Amino acid sequence: MGVGASAAGVAGLSLAGEKPGKADAEPLVLSLRDAEKGTFDVFSGSSKVTITDADLAKKLLKAVKR
Repeated sequence: MGVGASAAGVAGLSLAGEKPGKADAEPLVLSLRDAEKGTFDVFSGSSKVTITDADLAKKLLKAVKR
């Protein structure tokens, strides 16, 4: 089941202990492709990666009351 949820505009996001780089100024977009499996497409600049995290999907859907 795909869900058309996305989030954007996470400028300056970095992991603890990391120094911000040039790429931190670019928007980070998450697209939840399969809510049941927790499959996300993550876009930053011209890059795309796919991750799977069912717990994150559940938390995000709960946050937007879906």
